[in-house]
Amino acid sequence: MVNRIREDPRIDPRIKAIFGDVPFTSLPDVASREELLASVASTSINEPEIDEASYESIAPSAGLTIRTLHVPSKPDGNMIALQVIVPMGEGPRPCVYYIHGGGMMMGSCFDSYFRAWGRLVASFGVTVIMVDFRNALMASSRSEVAPFPAGLNDCVSGLRWVHANAIELAIDPSRIVVGGESGGGNLALATGLALNRASDIDLISGIYVMCPYLAGEWKGEPGSSALENAGILMDARSNYGPMAYGIDELHKQNPLAWPAFARESDLAGFPPVIISVNECDPLRDDGVDFYRLLLRAGVSARCRTVMGTVHATEVICLPCPDISRDAARQLAAFCTDGY
Repeated sequence: MVNRIREDPRIDPRIKAIFGDVPFTSLPDVASREELLASVASTSINEPEIDEASYESIAPSAGLTIRTLHVPSKPDGNMIALQVIVPMGEGPRPCVYYIHGGGMMMGSCFDSYFRAWGRLVASFGVTVIMVDFRNALMASSRSEVAPFPAGLNDCVSGLRWVHANAIELAIDPSRIVVGGESGGGNLALATGLALNRASDIDLISGIYVMCPYLAGEWKGEPGSSALENAGILMDARSNYGPMAYGIDELHKQNPLAWPAFARESDLAGFPPVIISVNECDPLRDDGVDFYRLLLRAGVSARCRTVMGTVHATEVICLPCPDISRDAARQLAAFCTDGY
């Protein structure tokens, strides 16, 4: 399948200018997780050149204190990294606990565009704590790779550590919002589900997710976003991601791995949730469907569609910095004042 970005009249021209000629490779179905691990081990990955100055112009480091903490994760006893971004001024501040995307398989909160996104959110007066968890396929700053539930355990453990150490971190424990995009949106909602099961949902005041990756399986039914937007940055219609993260959990319909399987009873008592989806994203329906599930469960929820955008446009920052700033401002405001 060819990259369809340039041909689609809905997409913002600024996105076309950056991604319009990027080669598109549809991820194939695979037979096993072991096959994936072997293919990754034998592949040489050439990292693209990063224009740090461009990111700095959109999301300046000035006025922010940035440090890295290493904290323990349960139940495996491994260590995870937290990138802590603090704006100037006196605390305690509201806190966005942010989980990066990458399909739960790859990426790191220390990647340039995630660092820039964290700075942009923090510029609106909230402390941002980004968790670097164990990926399922390619190592983050954590060398270990492991499937579900490793990444979720790390995200929940980091959140619990942040709440327990709120005074030292100069954050307000009553205003901690969990955020995330794509695979991080999966993990953000799954963190809420895990806390709810443990009767600890009051540790967080809200959840804010963008373009969440929730279902794990898409057939491309007529009228679905998986079919309508296939070939726009991605094609969701393969088992590549579930095989990496948790194919057995998909078959068992485990909502902690694939929140699309959550029931209304799983969501009872959830704090307010905001879901933002991108018009031209194969995963758009995931977010919309979950929003409707939240309403049926009696959860205070909002959903918006960012027109003319592709998957995770807001977090990438460079193509549409105005859209990124709007999203960062809304996330910070939700954390500070709620709806």
